[in-house]
Amino acid sequence: MQHRIIVLGAGYTGAVAAGRLAKRLHRDDVAITLVNAEPDFVERVRLHQLAAGQDLEPRPLDAMFAGTGVVLKLARVTGVDVDRRTVTVTGANGGEEGTGDAEELEYDTLVYALGSGWDDQGVPGVAEHAHEIAGRPGALRLRERLARLEAGQPVVVVGGGLTGLEAAAEIAEARPDLDVSLVARGGLGDRLSPRGRRHLWKVFGGLGITVHEHTDVTGVAADHVTTADGASVPAAVTVWTTGFAVHPIVRDTTLETAGTGQVLVDRTMRSVSHPDVYVVGDAALVEGPGGKPLRMSCASGVPTAWQAADALAARLTGGKIPVVPLRYFNQCISLGRREGLIQYVTADDRAVRAALTGRLAAVYKELICKGAAWGVAHPVNGMPARRRRTVRQPVRARAAVGTPA
Repeated sequence: MQHRIIVLGAGYTGAVAAGRLAKRLHRDDVAITLVNAEPDFVERVRLHQLAAGQDLEPRPLDAMFAGTGVVLKLARVTGVDVDRRTVTVTGANGGEEGTGDAEELEYDTLVYALGSGWDDQGVPGVAEHAHEIAGRPGALRLRERLARLEAGQPVVVVGGGLTGLEAAAEIAEARPDLDVSLVARGGLGDRLSPRGRRHLWKVFGGLGITVHEHTDVTGVAADHVTTADGASVPAAVTVWTTGFAVHPIVRDTTLETAGTGQVLVDRTMRSVSHPDVYVVGDAALVEGPGGKPLRMSCASGVPTAWQAADALAARLTGGKIPVVPLRYFNQCISLGRREGLIQYVTADDRAVRAALTGRLAAVYKELICKGAAWGVAHPVNGMPARRRRTVRQPVRARAAVGTPA
C-alpha cells in the first residue's frame, strides 16, 4: 500500500516540497497529492508588478508537474483534522473553485504549506477600504482600481517593509501621473545600511514619492487615511502592506502554535505536537541563526521546504536526516524596473555596510525572481531516477500512525 502524502498549497514552499519528494521517493511507494486553489503557480514576489499593470508569464502547475507522479488537485482547503488525518476541500473534480460538495482526503503524512495572507492588524477601515497584494486576487483588484484613477489622484502605500517599498516604487514608476506616498511606522529603510538608505531616498525622490516617516495609521476611509497624531492623508487608493498573517485554517486545528499563529516545529519542520505533519514557509515558526525566528518571506520559506522534504524522505527510507542551512545572505528589493537595491546581511538578517545599487541591482533582483520560479519546477524535472529511494515498509508504517521515527 502506498504511503499517502498530501501537500497543501502550491506556492514556493509547497511546490518545492512536492517536487523534492517526487524526485527522492519511488512513485510505486508513495502517492503525492498537491492541493491548490489556482491552476497556475503564483510568483508572489512579483505581485507588485502585476498590480502596477504588468503581465506576468503564466506558469501552469499541470505542466510543471507533468510526468512526475505528483497528482494536482485544484480545490480550496476548507478544513484540516490533524487528529483524524483528513483534509476537507471544495471545488475539486472540475467544479468551481471554492464551491460544490465537500470532499474528504485522507493522508499518512501532511505537508502544510498554505502560507499567509495580508494582516489588517485590526485597524478600522482596512478590510473595507484598503487593497492588498499578498495574493493574486488582491493584486488584480488593485490593478483594476489603479487603471481607473485619473491623473493627479493620491495613492497611499502603508508599510515601510520590503513589500511596501517595492509597491510604492512600482506604482510610481508605472503611473508617474499619480501622487504616490508611503507611510512608514519607522524611518524609511531603517533596517538598511547607510548606503542602502541613501540610495532608497534617491530613488524615491526621483520617482516623486512622498514619505511620511515615524507615522502610525489608525484608520482607513474611502478617500483618506488617519494617522495617530490626528492628521489626514488623502488617498483615492490605499495599499496595505504592513505584514502577513498565517492562514486562518491553522487556528481551527489542534496543532500547537505560537502567539503569532504559526505552528511550532522542530529542526526538521515537523510539528512538535503531531509528528505526521510537516509545516513549511510562513505558517511555521522556525528558529534561525541566533535563535531569531525567520521572517515570513520566500527567502526563508524555500529552505524550510528543502528541509521538510529531505527529512520526510529520509525517515520513510531509513536514511540519515540531512540538515539544510537556514540563514540569510541578502535582501533583494526591486525599485521599479530600472532600479534595485541588494542589501547584504548577516546570517540573522542584520544589514552590513555592503550594498549593491542601481541598474545592476535591478538585474540581480530579476535573476533572483527567475531563479526562484526555476527552482520550483526543477526539483521535479531534472533529477535522474537513481536518486529516488525505496520506502522501507516498517518506517512507513510507523510514520503512518504518527509515531516519531
